[in-house]
Amino acid sequence: MLLSIGIVFILGMLFGWIFKKLNLPGLLGMLIVGILLGPYSLNILSDKLILISADLRKIALIIILTRAGLNLNINELKRVGRSAALLCFLPALAEICGAVLIAPRLLNLSIAEAAVLGSVTAAVSPAVVVPKMLKLMQEKYGTDKGIPQMIMAGASVDDIFVIVLFTSFVSVVSGNNVNFGDFLKIPVSIITGIAVGCIFGAALSVFFKKFHIRDSLKVLIILSLSFILVSAEDVISSYIGFSGLLAVMAFGIVFNRKNKQAAERVSVKYSKLWIGAEIMLFVLVGAEVNISYALRLGVVSVVAIFLLLIFRMAGVFVCMLKTELNFKQRLFCMISYSPKATVQAAIGAIPLSMGLSCGDTVLCVAVISILITAPLGAFFIDFTYKKLLNKSTA
Repeated sequence: MLLSIGIVFILGMLFGWIFKKLNLPGLLGMLIVGILLGPYSLNILSDKLILISADLRKIALIIILTRAGLNLNINELKRVGRSAALLCFLPALAEICGAVLIAPRLLNLSIAEAAVLGSVTAAVSPAVVVPKMLKLMQEKYGTDKGIPQMIMAGASVDDIFVIVLFTSFVSVVSGNNVNFGDFLKIPVSIITGIAVGCIFGAALSVFFKKFHIRDSLKVLIILSLSFILVSAEDVISSYIGFSGLLAVMAFGIVFNRKNKQAAERVSVKYSKLWIGAEIMLFVLVGAEVNISYALRLGVVSVVAIFLLLIFRMAGVFVCMLKTELNFKQRLFCMISYSPKATVQAAIGAIPLSMGLSCGDTVLCVAVISILITAPLGAFFIDFTYKKLLNKSTA
């Protein structure tokens, strides 16, 4: 297994670097490495590594959510206003509704399975979007109306909303019977997850203020508590709805508000931790892809992805209503909300690992959506921002 891990990191870094040189997202190179090395292609990776890949992907997801919480500025979200708040959930909800309408007909899924698929594909990718918006802010394009800030804030929370719905939909599909009570767990999971995360975040903030600990040790403590919160979900959910992932996110947000300086330093450490986690995440999710099954889905999956993008863009357009943005600026927001990558890689293989009948379909559509939307979204953001946005002189 050690040899496989070494190969994953070396080839993942190499292909990521090559794709960046080609002005494409590096994560695409990592994904392709996984597809090539996986059991459905060259079959080079150790079976032991494949067996624990679900746990490694969950660790990567925890790192993603903790980073998002540590960096999410609630005041910034309030400043950019109503549209940013709507972007946190409305485009994703529109895409999930689109999947429920489209997937049963195109991909032969049940309505509940279609909801799982929609919740996987619905998240926008901060890995693609955030660097692009930072570039716009540096060049002062769209900053006069807070467009980059609005997109960054919405994209950060959008992922959390989608992940919470995904965990709820998966629990419904994996059960023998589907009833209304299962869906009532969704708001309960949100409330309890936020409450527990806030308590842990506030308590740890006080602890770090009283006891001076090296930042590296703070990361280990936060990471360990995050693992405990996510693991506790399996136990607590048998009694009451609880989202461990949302607790991790809320934990980071509260810690940021209560101890901003420490949160900023810890966030830097998490960014370094993400370098390795990102490679492992995208390579391993690529390794799970059944090439022959993906080819059988073929054109149908591509059509489904573009139809879902139409629903997503319609959701973004609705978010922009009653704002001062003109049509060009609204169009740019719609384009900027199209790239998908990180969350799809983190959760796309979970239905398959759980043995759900829709697992192969969900994973293949998730990977194909990354391959299509990540490069196209990145390209069109770069190609259009100078044409669609005004440059601020201030």
